[in-house]
Order: sequence, then structure tokens, then C-alpha cells
Amino acid sequence: MSTDRPNSMSKEVKPESVSLRPLGTAAAHEQELLCIFGTGDLGRSLGQRLLQSGYGVVYGSRRPNSCGPVPQGAKVMSHEAAAQSASLVFLCIRREHYDFLATLERQLKGKVLVDVSNNLKKNLYPEANAEYLQRLIPGAHVVKALNTLSAWALQNGPSDANRQVYMCGNSAEAKQAVAEVATKLGFSVLDRGSLTAARELEDIPLQLFPEWRLPLRVAIGLTTFFFFYVVIRDVVYAYVDQGKDISFRIMVSLANRVFPVVSLIMLSLCYLPGVIAAFLQLYRGTKYKRFPDWLDRWMLCRKQLGLLALGFASLHVLYTLIIPIRYYVRFKIAASTISKMKENQTSPFDTTSAWRTDSYYSMGILGFCLYLLLGITSLPSVSNALSWREFSFIQSKLGYLTLFFCTFHTYLYGWDKFLRPSYYKWYTPPAYMLCLVVPSVVIVLKLLILLPCVDRSLTRIRQGWERTDPEDDSKKSLLT
Repeated sequence: MSTDRPNSMSKEVKPESVSLRPLGTAAAHEQELLCIFGTGDLGRSLGQRLLQSGYGVVYGSRRPNSCGPVPQGAKVMSHEAAAQSASLVFLCIRREHYDFLATLERQLKGKVLVDVSNNLKKNLYPEANAEYLQRLIPGAHVVKALNTLSAWALQNGPSDANRQVYMCGNSAEAKQAVAEVATKLGFSVLDRGSLTAARELEDIPLQLFPEWRLPLRVAIGLTTFFFFYVVIRDVVYAYVDQGKDISFRIMVSLANRVFPVVSLIMLSLCYLPGVIAAFLQLYRGTKYKRFPDWLDRWMLCRKQLGLLALGFASLHVLYTLIIPIRYYVRFKIAASTISKMKENQTSPFDTTSAWRTDSYYSMGILGFCLYLLLGITSLPSVSNALSWREFSFIQSKLGYLTLFFCTFHTYLYGWDKFLRPSYYKWYTPPAYMLCLVVPSVVIVLKLLILLPCVDRSLTRIRQGWERTDPEDDSKKSLLT
């Protein structure tokens, strides 16, 4: 540490006397003091968490007597005095306010500066905030950390969704000090290397649903395709062929055809990559070869595909519930009833239709309930409370059962319509027929995997067995 302090400061707490040793090595009776620059929402929340974790907190402010409320137990000083009192300083201020730190270069020399700032958009500045800070205060040890946390997460404690935090810096000792503080706050720290990674860390909060982009594109693409498909087959066909204007059905009737179609396809897309991966392992005879990149990306977004599928299924349920109160439906029922009364006609009870409709509704209800169960167990707070076997049972076995119920529900809806030429408008099949292709393929392939001979081979491969030479069983080995 530097020893160029004048003797006139012997009564003050000298910065060079504050070591960069791991903060957790202090004696039990000694309260470690940390400094925070900034008394905004983030600064106050961070101070509250530090106080709850047993640290002492001092705030540095340009207006110590009128900086606003701070957590009870924290002190407020000028920037100079606060910087001298602690070896670790959290900068909860924006980059445009960094210039005043240049006047504190002497007080901040040798200190650990934790930059938690973010920008409003990417590439706003030519260099990362942390790199600019290191250039501004070359004698300090700058660490980029905690910038992916919100004030809410700091105030309420880490949850499963935001437990992991990232950091980077050029000083290993400084990063160790920050990591110990973050760990004591309840977070899991991932070191991303030197300060050159700061730009990448600062871009993380600016990303908009990065894991949802592919599932959203799939959902939007399927919705757009099937919407225009049913509009052409129903609305345009009725107007061209029969001269009828039924465009009013777009808002409810046609929407309620698109939602279940997209939902069923996206649910089957959740389980199709697992089936493909199983057959790929059987073909290769090993589990130690990487899957293709496209299959890896597909498998990593299955959760998002499933949640979007659940959203479309929920819309289908809501739209179905309002069918009895629609003007068009009430008008058709009233017109049909009056017509039969005038003609003194009655419709005989059809037991087959009763069985079909009751089975259709029953499969739909069971499928949607299992749908909800899959969605609930995908939440981190619920999945973390389950063992791996329980989670796998629900997401895999009950997931395939959900797919079966929903597919059977669609088959019952179609019944024998595929035999009637009138349903093939302009020689195109109904939308429900198209949506049955992917789930039917998934179910058939899964049944093939469940065959004893196939399942036995796949189980051995997943336990470590490799097929080195199909013609020589003596070369087959079980890896441990």
C-alpha cells in the first residue's frame, strides 16, 4: 500500500490502512464498513441489504444534510469523508455524473470501486462505463458487478430468477472482496474475467427477452399463417362462392380456430426435439457426441414454447366460454327453434353425437388441466421445490399425456369431417387437420421409443454404453 500520506492526517482513517483482504476475514466483533455513492432507489436498497447482512454503511453525498431518507443505521457524509472511511465503494450513480470522482482521486487511490451503472441503450458511449471509470481513477481497482440487479431484487432479497450476478475486473483480490460481499447478500457470483467484459455485462439489462425470441417468432409465424389460412378458406370463400359476407366471424369464431391450432403445434414442438435427440443417440450409439447447434437451441427454448402454448390454450378456453352469449349464436338458436316450431318438427336424440361431444369436452378439460400443471411446475419457485424425478415425471410423462389428450380432443372435434368433400374448400384441408400432423408424428415416434427393444438400447446408451463396433460385441464397453 502507499505510504505517501502527510502526518497531518494521522487522526483520520487512512485509505492505505484499509486492506484489500477478503472482507469476511475481519474479527467477529468488528463491523465492516462499506461506502455507497448515491442515495437513489438503488443506493438505498443496496444499503438496506448490506445493513441486514451485518455490514456498516456510510453514504457519500454532495448534500449530506439534505440528501433524502437513508436506511436506519447508515451514516451520511461528504464524498471525501465517506471515501476515506471504507476500502470498498459502491457507485450507484449514472455515468454522466462520474466527472466529480476525478477530484477524489487521492481519496479513492487503492480502493475497490464497484460500478453498478447501466446505460439507457447499447453503444451509447465508445467504451464501457467501468472502463471509463478505471481510466478516470487509474489508482483504484474497478470491478463491474451487481448491475443486473434491480432495486426491488436488492430490497426483497434474491429469488430464483435473479440469484446469479456477474462481475469482471482486472484485480483478482478486488473481485474476491466483491464476491464475498455478494455471497453474503445471498447471490451467486459468476466471474466473467477482466474489465474488457464490462461492455457485455452492461448490455445484459438492455436485452429484451433474449430467450423468448425464437419461441415468439414461431408463435407469430404460426398465428399469422393460420389466421390468413382460415380467413381465405372461410370468409373469402363464402364471399366468392356464395356471395355471403361473414367477415364478422373473424373476431371470435376464426380467432378461436387459430388459437387451439397454434397451441397444439407449439406443445408438440416442446417434445419433438427430445424425440429427435433420442433417435440421434440410437443412430450414433453414444451419448458423448454433441447435438447439432439447431437442436441445442431448440431444446433450450422448450420452456418458453410450452408457456406460449399454454397462453394460446388459455385464450381458446376463454373464447369458448363466451360462445353462448354471442349475438350470432343466440340469433341462430332462436331462428332454428322458431323454424322447427312453425314446421312442428323435433330433432331425435343422437347417442353417438352425445358420446362424441362429451368425450370431446372431457378430453379438452383434462388436457387443459394438465397444461396448467405443466405451466405451474415450470416456475422456478415450484420447480426448485421438486426433486429431479418429480420434475421429470411431470414435465415428461404427464407432458406426453397432455399432448395425447389435446391431440385426441382435436381428433374428436374433427370426427368424420375428413370424409366430407364439402370441408375441402378450394381443395384445401381444414386447419385442424394441418395441426394434427406434428403432434401425431411426435406421439407415434414416442410410442416407438417405448418399445422394449428400443427403450432398452436407449437406456444403456444414456447410462454410458457406446457402440464401438456393431459386428464385435466384445468391443462394447460400459463407461463410468
